[in-house]
Amino acid sequence: MAEQVIFESFLSCHVCSETFGDPVSLSCNHSFCSSCLKKFWEQTGNKNCPICKQLSKEDPSIDFSLKELTDSFAEKQKEASTEMDKKKKKEKEVVCGKHSEVPYWFCEDEQRAVCPVCEFSLHQSHKVVPIEQAVSELKEQLKSDLKSLQDKRNKHKQVEKTYDDVIQHSKKQVLSTERQIRAEFNKLHQFLREEEESRLAALGEEEEQKRKTNMREMKRIEEQISSLSDSISAVEEELQKDNVSFLSSYEATQSRVRGQRSLPDPQLVSGALIDVAKHLGNLSFRVWEKMKDEVHFSPVILDPNTANGWIHLSEDLTSVRRGDTEQQLPDNPERNTKHCNVFGSEGFKSGKHSWDVEVTDYPHWTVGLVKESVDRKGEFKDAVTYGIWCLSYFEGKYSNGGKILRVNKSLQRIRIHLDYDRGDVSFYDSEDSTLIYTHRVTFTEKLFPYFNVGKAADTKMCDVKICQIRILVEV
Repeated sequence: MAEQVIFESFLSCHVCSETFGDPVSLSCNHSFCSSCLKKFWEQTGNKNCPICKQLSKEDPSIDFSLKELTDSFAEKQKEASTEMDKKKKKEKEVVCGKHSEVPYWFCEDEQRAVCPVCEFSLHQSHKVVPIEQAVSELKEQLKSDLKSLQDKRNKHKQVEKTYDDVIQHSKKQVLSTERQIRAEFNKLHQFLREEEESRLAALGEEEEQKRKTNMREMKRIEEQISSLSDSISAVEEELQKDNVSFLSSYEATQSRVRGQRSLPDPQLVSGALIDVAKHLGNLSFRVWEKMKDEVHFSPVILDPNTANGWIHLSEDLTSVRRGDTEQQLPDNPERNTKHCNVFGSEGFKSGKHSWDVEVTDYPHWTVGLVKESVDRKGEFKDAVTYGIWCLSYFEGKYSNGGKILRVNKSLQRIRIHLDYDRGDVSFYDSEDSTLIYTHRVTFTEKLFPYFNVGKAADTKMCDVKICQIRILVEV
């Protein structure tokens, strides 16, 4: 070992302290790496030996004898290192140094390999199996764990993709909703602008009418003032005449004066001023009351986040039909993916609620109520069992989702009435308030309005529509 250290020191460069790389020897017999010596001379600006400082008159060439010796030493070092690695690996694999050639066994109780010669007696009460069998079983278990991890990763990737779909769809929802909000407010703004112009026009019309009336009265007064002024001037002239002339015209003047004096005193006409109260009184309320004819209220608003991809909703979320193409929508937890369903946006957990649905000639529809926890992704056959209380129309027949119902005429408008506290869901013919049927059950969770539509067939202009109602305002 000491000899190896000395030999390794002899083959080391005095500049970098590493084994020589392309060694060169100076005339002073000191040796260095060719690159180390060149770099040292460049830094010092002379060609002195780094050890003894003796000047070298010429650049040294490669010392091939020393290089051969260095390469041989490096090869032996590499072989020694390889042997050491093999030895360590073998030591790691072998449990017993004395009987490494004997096939090992595996103790399942202690979960380790054991030597069958020197350790087997210590494991007689343990479950011991051939090591190949143990390794095979453990690998199978690890493969199963690997499959489980791969499946879990795939599920995470699928959810990640769904979140990406949700983000992209949310952006579209924002743009669409913003556009519709602006459109609705533009309608309201337009109504208010038109109503403002109408109110200002009415004010202008009254102002013109009152102005004409007042001008007419003023003109009449001015004419009377002019006549009175003439009479006054005539009397004043009469008073200035001599006696004979005065007496000769007195009677005519007196008659004129009496005629003027008999005229009634002038009066202001009532209502000459602008009727400000008529224009300003309860102005906002009267405009709002009139606005009710321009806006509508729907007792149920459909939730697009629950709509199946084949479902197409109107912009105001009150009409539904089945489209010709399936929309690419994110598979969020609220969405119905198996059936062409859509739910109302607000649920009920108490009280009485009622709304009308116009079905007209739509060929296949189901309307009613559904419990919040219903399976939105799977199949179902019996509606009531799955928590759907409904009235359905299919192939010319009406049913409650399972049982055929007897209905005397074709229904155009259905009224759905929920009395949550009593546990009643009733369906009526809205046109004559005839009861179709009532389902009674004890509700335990929130209920949502439920709609299912089949293909529209030839009724391209027909939708299943929630009827809007007029709100009466009590003053």
